Amino acid sequence: MPLHEVGYRGWTGQLLSPWAAVGVIAATGLRLAWKSRWLRRAMLLAWSPAIFFAASFFAFEQAVDEGRLTSLTERAARGGNLDGVGILGTVLADTLGRAAASAEHATDAERLVATRKLVWTRLLLAFMRAPQAVLLAVVIGLVAPTLISSDLRAKAWLIYFTRPVGCTEYILGKVAILGAIVAVITVLPAVALWLAGVLVSPSIVVAAETWDLPLRAVAASVVLAVPTVLLALAYSSLTAESRIASFAWFATWAACWIAHSALTTADLVAATNDTGAAVAGDTEPPAPPPRRGHWIARAAGLDGALDRWAWISPYHAVGAVQAWIFGIETRSRAVVPPALALIAIACASSAVLAWRVAAPARV
Repeated sequence: MPLHEVGYRGWTGQLLSPWAAVGVIAATGLRLAWKSRWLRRAMLLAWSPAIFFAASFFAFEQAVDEGRLTSLTERAARGGNLDGVGILGTVLADTLGRAAASAEHATDAERLVATRKLVWTRLLLAFMRAPQAVLLAVVIGLVAPTLISSDLRAKAWLIYFTRPVGCTEYILGKVAILGAIVAVITVLPAVALWLAGVLVSPSIVVAAETWDLPLRAVAASVVLAVPTVLLALAYSSLTAESRIASFAWFATWAACWIAHSALTTADLVAATNDTGAAVAGDTEPPAPPPRRGHWIARAAGLDGALDRWAWISPYHAVGAVQAWIFGIETRSRAVVPPALALIAIACASSAVLAWRVAAPARV
Protein backbone atom coordinates (compact mmCIF):
# COMPACT_ATOMS: atom_id res chain seq x y z
CA MET A 1 0.00 0.00 0.00
CA PRO A 2 1.61 3.26 -1.06
CA LEU A 3 2.15 6.11 1.42
CA HIS A 4 1.39 9.65 0.43
CA GLU A 5 2.24 13.06 1.98
CA VAL A 6 4.82 11.70 4.39
CA GLY A 7 6.71 14.55 6.11
CA TYR A 8 6.83 16.87 9.10
CA ARG A 9 3.68 18.52 10.32
CA GLY A 10 3.59 22.21 11.08
CA TRP A 11 3.41 23.21 14.74
CA THR A 12 0.20 25.02 15.57
CA GLY A 13 0.82 25.60 19.28
CA GLN A 14 2.55 28.50 21.03
CA LEU A 15 6.32 28.55 20.70
CA LEU A 16 8.28 29.44 23.81
CA SER A 17 11.58 31.25 23.83
CA PRO A 18 14.66 29.01 23.95
CA TRP A 19 15.53 30.78 27.20
CA ALA A 20 12.48 29.19 28.82
CA ALA A 21 14.64 26.09 29.17
CA VAL A 22 16.76 28.00 31.69
CA GLY A 23 13.76 28.42 33.97
CA VAL A 24 12.75 24.78 33.60
CA ILE A 25 16.25 23.53 34.46
CA ALA A 26 16.51 25.92 37.43
CA ALA A 27 13.06 25.04 38.80
CA THR A 28 13.73 21.31 38.50
CA GLY A 29 17.12 21.63 40.18
CA LEU A 30 15.72 23.67 43.07
CA ARG A 31 12.90 21.21 43.57
CA LEU A 32 15.29 18.26 43.70
CA ALA A 33 17.75 20.09 45.96
CA TRP A 34 15.03 21.07 48.41
CA LYS A 35 14.33 17.40 49.07
CA SER A 36 17.60 17.25 51.01
CA ARG A 37 16.98 17.45 54.74
CA TRP A 38 20.48 18.85 55.31
CA LEU A 39 19.86 21.66 52.84
CA ARG A 40 16.63 22.67 54.55
CA ARG A 41 18.42 22.76 57.90
CA ALA A 42 21.31 24.75 56.47
CA MET A 43 18.94 27.29 54.91
CA LEU A 44 17.13 27.70 58.22
CA LEU A 45 20.44 28.11 60.03
CA ALA A 46 21.54 30.72 57.50
CA TRP A 47 18.75 33.05 58.64
CA SER A 48 19.47 32.71 62.36
CA PRO A 49 22.37 35.25 62.47
CA ALA A 50 19.96 37.89 61.18
CA ILE A 51 18.16 37.75 64.52
CA PHE A 52 21.28 38.81 66.45
CA PHE A 53 22.11 41.58 64.00
CA ALA A 54 18.52 42.81 64.10
CA ALA A 55 18.91 43.11 67.88
CA SER A 56 21.99 45.24 67.24
CA PHE A 57 20.04 47.59 64.98
CA PHE A 58 17.38 47.85 67.66
CA ALA A 59 19.95 48.58 70.38
CA PHE A 60 21.46 51.43 68.39
CA GLU A 61 18.12 53.00 67.52
CA GLN A 62 17.00 52.60 71.13
CA ALA A 63 20.07 54.53 72.25
CA VAL A 64 19.24 57.25 69.72
CA ASP A 65 15.60 57.40 70.85
CA GLU A 66 16.60 57.66 74.52
CA GLY A 67 19.13 60.41 73.83
CA ARG A 68 22.11 58.31 74.89
CA LEU A 69 24.03 58.63 71.63
CA THR A 70 26.10 61.59 72.85
CA SER A 71 27.17 59.84 76.05
CA LEU A 72 27.97 56.65 74.13
CA THR A 73 30.04 58.65 71.65
CA GLU A 74 32.04 60.32 74.43
CA ARG A 75 32.63 56.98 76.11
CA ALA A 76 33.72 55.38 72.82
CA ALA A 77 36.05 58.30 72.08
CA ARG A 78 37.82 57.58 75.39
CA GLY A 79 38.39 53.99 74.26
CA GLY A 80 35.72 52.38 76.40
CA ASN A 81 33.74 49.39 75.21
CA LEU A 82 29.94 49.48 75.19
CA ASP A 83 28.74 46.59 77.28
CA GLY A 84 25.15 45.56 77.48
CA VAL A 85 24.43 45.83 73.75
CA GLY A 86 25.63 42.39 72.74
CA ILE A 87 27.34 41.98 69.40
CA LEU A 88 26.99 45.69 68.72
CA GLY A 89 29.36 46.65 71.53
CA THR A 90 32.66 46.44 69.67
CA VAL A 91 31.39 47.68 66.32
CA LEU A 92 29.46 50.57 67.85
CA ALA A 93 32.29 51.61 70.15
CA ASP A 94 34.92 51.82 67.42
CA THR A 95 32.51 53.36 64.92
CA LEU A 96 31.31 56.06 67.32
CA GLY A 97 34.88 56.80 68.36
CA ARG A 98 35.91 57.43 64.75
CA ALA A 99 32.73 59.35 63.96
CA ALA A 100 33.35 61.69 66.89
CA ALA A 101 36.84 62.51 65.63
CA SER A 102 35.69 63.18 62.05
CA ALA A 103 32.55 65.23 62.79
CA GLU A 104 33.66 67.72 65.39
CA HIS A 105 32.17 70.76 63.63
CA ALA A 106 28.96 69.12 62.38
CA THR A 107 25.56 69.81 63.85
CA ASP A 108 23.80 67.23 66.00
CA ALA A 109 21.43 66.28 63.16
CA GLU A 110 24.26 65.86 60.65
CA ARG A 111 26.29 63.87 63.15
CA LEU A 112 23.32 61.56 63.81
CA VAL A 113 22.74 60.91 60.09
CA ALA A 114 26.42 60.20 59.43
CA THR A 115 26.77 58.00 62.51
CA ARG A 116 23.63 55.99 61.75
CA LYS A 117 24.68 55.29 58.18
CA LEU A 118 28.18 54.31 59.24
CA VAL A 119 26.92 51.97 61.96
CA TRP A 120 24.35 50.35 59.65
CA THR A 121 26.97 49.98 56.91
CA ARG A 122 29.44 48.24 59.20
CA LEU A 123 26.77 45.96 60.62
CA LEU A 124 25.59 44.89 57.16
CA LEU A 125 29.17 44.34 56.04
CA ALA A 126 29.93 42.26 59.14
CA PHE A 127 26.73 40.27 58.60
CA MET A 128 27.61 39.41 55.00
CA ARG A 129 31.29 38.69 55.69
CA ALA A 130 31.26 36.76 58.95
CA PRO A 131 28.29 34.38 59.14
CA GLN A 132 26.71 34.49 55.69
CA ALA A 133 29.83 33.89 53.60
CA VAL A 134 30.77 30.84 55.67
CA LEU A 135 27.24 29.43 55.65
CA LEU A 136 26.99 30.04 51.91
CA ALA A 137 30.17 28.06 51.32
CA VAL A 138 28.66 25.15 53.26
CA VAL A 139 25.34 25.27 51.40
CA ILE A 140 27.01 25.48 47.98
CA GLY A 141 29.18 22.54 48.99
CA LEU A 142 26.01 20.55 49.64
CA VAL A 143 24.16 21.50 46.44
CA ALA A 144 26.63 22.30 43.65
CA PRO A 145 28.64 19.03 43.43
CA THR A 146 25.63 17.02 42.25
CA LEU A 147 24.28 19.51 39.71
CA ILE A 148 26.47 18.48 36.78
CA SER A 149 28.29 15.39 38.04
CA SER A 150 25.01 13.51 38.42
CA ASP A 151 24.10 14.36 34.82
CA LEU A 152 27.49 13.06 33.66
CA ARG A 153 27.08 9.88 35.68
CA ALA A 154 23.54 9.21 34.39
CA LYS A 155 24.40 10.45 30.85
CA ALA A 156 21.51 12.90 31.11
CA TRP A 157 23.13 15.07 28.46
CA LEU A 158 21.71 12.60 25.92
CA ILE A 159 18.27 13.91 26.92
CA TYR A 160 19.24 17.56 27.33
CA PHE A 161 21.05 18.08 24.07
CA THR A 162 18.66 16.09 21.86
CA ARG A 163 16.11 18.80 22.62
CA PRO A 164 16.34 22.50 21.74
CA VAL A 165 18.61 23.13 24.74
CA GLY A 166 22.08 24.45 24.07
CA CYS A 167 25.13 24.45 26.31
CA THR A 168 24.53 28.09 27.22
CA GLU A 169 20.98 27.45 28.40
CA TYR A 170 22.14 24.39 30.33
CA ILE A 171 24.90 26.29 32.14
CA LEU A 172 22.67 29.28 32.89
CA GLY A 173 20.02 26.94 34.32
CA LYS A 174 22.54 25.42 36.71
CA VAL A 175 23.88 28.87 37.62
CA ALA A 176 20.33 30.05 38.32
CA ILE A 177 19.88 27.25 40.88
CA LEU A 178 22.82 28.40 42.94
CA GLY A 179 21.99 32.06 42.27
CA ALA A 180 18.58 31.60 43.87
CA ILE A 181 20.20 29.97 46.91
CA VAL A 182 22.70 32.83 47.20
CA ALA A 183 19.84 35.33 47.08
CA VAL A 184 17.96 33.54 49.85
CA ILE A 185 21.03 33.33 52.09
CA THR A 186 22.60 36.76 51.52
CA VAL A 187 20.39 39.27 49.71
CA LEU A 188 17.06 38.65 51.42
CA PRO A 189 18.41 38.64 55.02
CA ALA A 190 20.48 41.79 54.34
CA VAL A 191 17.49 43.65 52.91
CA ALA A 192 15.36 42.37 55.80
CA LEU A 193 17.91 43.79 58.26
CA TRP A 194 17.77 47.17 56.53
CA LEU A 195 13.96 47.12 56.69
CA ALA A 196 14.12 46.17 60.37
CA GLY A 197 16.41 49.13 61.01
CA VAL A 198 13.98 51.45 59.22
CA LEU A 199 11.03 50.09 61.20
CA VAL A 200 12.69 50.57 64.59
CA SER A 201 14.04 54.02 63.69
CA PRO A 202 12.15 57.11 64.90
CA SER A 203 11.22 58.30 61.39
CA ILE A 204 10.62 56.90 57.93
CA VAL A 205 13.03 59.56 56.65
CA VAL A 206 15.80 57.15 57.65
CA ALA A 207 14.91 55.07 54.57
CA ALA A 208 15.82 58.00 52.33
CA GLU A 209 19.06 58.60 54.24
CA THR A 210 20.19 54.98 53.83
CA TRP A 211 18.56 54.09 50.49
CA ASP A 212 21.84 52.94 48.96
CA LEU A 213 22.53 50.21 51.54
CA PRO A 214 20.18 47.59 49.98
CA LEU A 215 21.77 48.23 46.58
CA ARG A 216 25.23 47.82 48.06
CA ALA A 217 24.10 44.58 49.71
CA VAL A 218 22.90 43.26 46.33
CA ALA A 219 26.21 44.21 44.69
CA ALA A 220 28.16 42.56 47.53
CA SER A 221 26.10 39.40 47.05
CA VAL A 222 26.88 39.38 43.33
CA VAL A 223 30.59 39.66 44.10
CA LEU A 224 30.24 36.70 46.45
CA ALA A 225 28.08 34.64 44.11
CA VAL A 226 29.79 34.90 40.72
CA PRO A 227 33.23 33.38 41.48
CA THR A 228 31.96 30.87 44.05
CA VAL A 229 29.10 29.57 41.91
CA LEU A 230 31.24 29.22 38.79
CA LEU A 231 34.05 27.51 40.72
CA ALA A 232 31.67 25.04 42.33
CA LEU A 233 30.05 24.18 39.00
CA ALA A 234 33.47 23.79 37.37
CA TYR A 235 34.42 21.22 40.02
CA SER A 236 31.12 19.44 39.49
CA SER A 237 31.72 19.26 35.73
CA LEU A 238 35.18 17.69 36.09
CA THR A 239 34.01 14.44 37.65
CA ALA A 240 31.05 12.09 37.65
CA GLU A 241 31.47 11.51 41.39
CA SER A 242 29.83 14.24 43.42
CA ARG A 243 31.88 13.28 46.49
CA ILE A 244 35.09 14.19 44.70
CA ALA A 245 33.65 17.54 43.62
CA SER A 246 32.46 18.24 47.16
CA PHE A 247 35.87 17.37 48.60
CA ALA A 248 37.61 19.63 46.06
CA TRP A 249 35.27 22.51 46.96
CA PHE A 250 35.80 22.34 50.72
CA ALA A 251 39.52 21.57 50.32
CA THR A 252 39.98 24.71 48.23
CA TRP A 253 38.38 26.95 50.84
CA ALA A 254 40.24 25.30 53.72
CA ALA A 255 43.65 25.24 52.01
CA CYS A 256 43.41 28.85 50.85
CA TRP A 257 42.25 29.96 54.31
CA ILE A 258 45.17 28.15 55.97
CA ALA A 259 47.66 29.59 53.49
CA HIS A 260 46.31 33.10 54.10
CA SER A 261 46.50 32.66 57.87
CA ALA A 262 50.06 31.32 57.69
CA LEU A 263 51.29 34.20 55.52
CA THR A 264 49.58 36.91 57.56
CA THR A 265 50.92 35.37 60.78
CA ALA A 266 54.44 35.33 59.31
CA ASP A 267 54.08 39.03 58.43
CA LEU A 268 52.85 39.78 61.94
CA VAL A 269 55.78 37.94 63.53
CA ALA A 270 58.26 39.72 61.25
CA ALA A 271 56.75 43.11 62.08
CA THR A 272 56.89 42.30 65.79
CA ASN A 273 60.55 41.31 65.53
CA ASP A 274 61.38 44.51 63.63
CA THR A 275 59.67 46.59 66.28
CA GLY A 276 61.55 44.78 69.03
CA ALA A 277 64.88 45.32 67.29
CA ALA A 278 64.17 49.05 66.94
CA VAL A 279 63.96 49.49 70.72
CA ALA A 280 67.05 47.49 71.67
CA GLY A 281 67.69 47.37 75.37
CA ASP A 282 64.22 48.63 76.32
CA THR A 283 61.40 46.52 77.69
CA GLU A 284 58.30 46.82 75.59
CA PRO A 285 55.07 47.51 77.44
CA PRO A 286 52.49 44.75 77.11
CA ALA A 287 50.12 45.15 74.19
CA PRO A 288 46.62 46.23 75.14
CA PRO A 289 44.12 43.37 75.17
CA PRO A 290 41.85 43.23 72.12
CA ARG A 291 38.28 44.34 72.49
CA ARG A 292 35.73 41.67 73.16
CA GLY A 293 34.28 40.50 69.87
CA HIS A 294 37.35 41.43 67.83
CA TRP A 295 36.33 38.94 65.12
CA ILE A 296 33.16 40.87 64.35
CA ALA A 297 35.11 44.14 64.35
CA ARG A 298 37.46 42.76 61.70
CA ALA A 299 34.52 41.58 59.62
CA ALA A 300 33.01 45.07 59.87
CA GLY A 301 36.16 46.58 58.38
CA LEU A 302 37.41 48.15 61.60
CA ASP A 303 40.85 46.58 61.28
CA GLY A 304 42.82 49.11 59.27
CA ALA A 305 45.83 46.85 58.64
CA LEU A 306 46.55 46.18 54.97
CA ASP A 307 45.84 42.54 54.11
CA ARG A 308 48.28 42.02 51.26
CA TRP A 309 47.57 38.28 51.10
CA ALA A 310 43.79 38.57 50.73
CA TRP A 311 44.00 37.55 47.06
CA ILE A 312 45.15 34.05 48.03
CA SER A 313 41.93 33.13 49.86
CA PRO A 314 38.54 33.44 48.11
CA TYR A 315 36.89 34.25 51.43
CA HIS A 316 39.24 37.14 52.24
CA ALA A 317 39.30 38.34 48.63
CA VAL A 318 35.51 38.57 48.57
CA GLY A 319 35.58 40.37 51.94
CA ALA A 320 38.01 43.00 50.65
CA VAL A 321 35.89 43.74 47.57
CA GLN A 322 32.70 43.82 49.66
CA ALA A 323 34.32 46.34 52.01
CA TRP A 324 35.05 48.51 48.96
CA ILE A 325 31.44 48.19 47.77
CA PHE A 326 30.15 49.37 51.15
CA GLY A 327 32.58 52.29 51.08
CA ILE A 328 34.64 51.08 54.04
CA GLU A 329 37.84 50.21 52.17
CA THR A 330 39.14 52.91 49.82
CA ARG A 331 42.79 51.87 49.28
CA SER A 332 43.33 50.57 45.76
CA ARG A 333 46.24 48.33 46.77
CA ALA A 334 43.92 46.58 49.23
CA VAL A 335 41.13 46.04 46.68
CA VAL A 336 42.73 45.59 43.24
CA PRO A 337 44.68 42.32 43.89
CA PRO A 338 41.66 40.54 45.46
CA ALA A 339 39.39 41.82 42.66
CA LEU A 340 41.79 40.53 40.00
CA ALA A 341 42.00 37.18 41.78
CA LEU A 342 38.20 36.84 41.82
CA ILE A 343 38.02 37.78 38.13
CA ALA A 344 40.65 35.15 37.34
CA ILE A 345 38.72 32.51 39.27
CA ALA A 346 35.49 33.40 37.46
CA CYS A 347 37.10 33.39 34.01
CA ALA A 348 39.01 30.14 34.53
CA SER A 349 35.95 28.41 35.99
CA SER A 350 33.77 29.61 33.10
CA ALA A 351 36.26 28.26 30.58
CA VAL A 352 36.45 24.86 32.29
CA LEU A 353 32.68 24.72 32.65
CA ALA A 354 32.02 25.57 29.01
CA TRP A 355 34.63 23.05 27.83
CA ARG A 356 33.28 20.20 29.94
CA VAL A 357 29.60 20.83 29.20
CA ALA A 358 30.23 21.08 25.46
CA ALA A 359 32.37 17.90 25.44
CA PRO A 360 29.45 15.46 24.91
CA ALA A 361 28.26 17.47 21.92
CA ARG A 362 31.69 17.23 20.32
CA VAL A 363 31.82 13.42 20.48
